[in-house]
Amino acid sequence: MKNKFILAAGLLFGLAALPATAQVKIGFIYQEKIYSQMPEAKQVEEDLKNTEKQYQTLIQAKIKDFQDKAAVYEKMPANTSDIIKQDKEKELQNLQTSIQEFQQNAQTSIQKKQAQLLQPIVKKIEENMHAVANENAYTFVFNNYEPGTGANPVLLHFPAEADISDLVLKKMGITPRPAGAPAPAAAAPAAAPAAKPAAPKK
Repeated sequence: MKNKFILAAGLLFGLAALPATAQVKIGFIYQEKIYSQMPEAKQVEEDLKNTEKQYQTLIQAKIKDFQDKAAVYEKMPANTSDIIKQDKEKELQNLQTSIQEFQQNAQTSIQKKQAQLLQPIVKKIEENMHAVANENAYTFVFNNYEPGTGANPVLLHFPAEADISDLVLKKMGITPRPAGAPAPAAAAPAAAPAAKPAAPKK
């Protein structure tokens, strides 16, 4: 399962009021790169996977119940009264609606949980970024994106030393991953766990 956690979009951190004669020093971080190396990231991914698995189990049970009852409906004798047929059709329609609503609610719940879990991590990254920037006299720090993340980079040309991502990681007590080392697999995106069941034939 593959997904990228995009924590923030093009953030620009202004660290101090800029006097007219002050020297401007600009840096940037790869926020997603920092996130992927934090111990908290693994726990977030595990929590989201467990939550999604619980929803998948419930939805699959609901779908099986629908399919079983739809099979019974399909096998009803031709001389079954219209009242009974209509009752079964209504029951199946209600089950289908229930499944669709549950899928939508599960999707929303996972997205909310993801946002809640990421909030303190983003705050931690920002706090350590500010500390590093102040210690090294950076006037502004951008959030940039690495190639392949699906987001357009904020900065297209820059000196290597402008990247303070490793400094932020070290500030948090994390040894930066060597350049070129593969990143760990990320969590699956929050998604509806199953397709909706087909309506029975009349």
